[in-house]
Amino acid sequence: MRFSLTPKETSFYDMFAAAAENLVVGSKLLLELLGSDVSARAEIVERMRAAEHAGDDTTHAIFHQLNSSFITPFDREDIYSLASSLDDIMDFMEEAVDLVVLYDIETLPKGIEEQIEVLARAAELTADAMPKLRSMDHLTEYWIEVNRLENQADQIHRKLLAHLFSGQYDAIEVLKLKQVVDVLEEAADAFEHVANTVETIAVKES
Repeated sequence: MRFSLTPKETSFYDMFAAAAENLVVGSKLLLELLGSDVSARAEIVERMRAAEHAGDDTTHAIFHQLNSSFITPFDREDIYSLASSLDDIMDFMEEAVDLVVLYDIETLPKGIEEQIEVLARAAELTADAMPKLRSMDHLTEYWIEVNRLENQADQIHRKLLAHLFSGQYDAIEVLKLKQVVDVLEEAADAFEHVANTVETIAVKES
């Protein structure tokens, strides 16, 4: 028989939900970057940086709560892994936007919009899933779909690399663009890591 949670411990769920909602904000900023003029990108970077700082604050709050709680809603290792993976996604999103501006990339490669759209969908699914950790109900569809999206992201990433190495770009531009699409691929991988952690938690709690 499982122990009931105290009000203090339920704050984990609220913080995971907040972290996931922040990923939706980040994905929307990535989508906004696609359609922006070069002159507007610095402002998008600042907004993404603010979102990344908000994500850090939430992650630190989760770790603080973890260190000060005697009883946790599920395994401490899983709480740490879930919080870290959510934070990683936000870091990758922020890095991608920052690189576009730092490298003064005027035109993003064709196909990168598909990569970002996959991330946006994964963010929405993750934000929808986090509140369900309270009951552990209706989560199977979430991790199945995120794993499917990650496979789709892999295919998009390979096509982007083939495009970059097609000879259309000079060597320096290839290096710049490859770093951006690689970081976005890391974000997709991190979404899958979150989904896998949720699956692990659900199996343990079933």
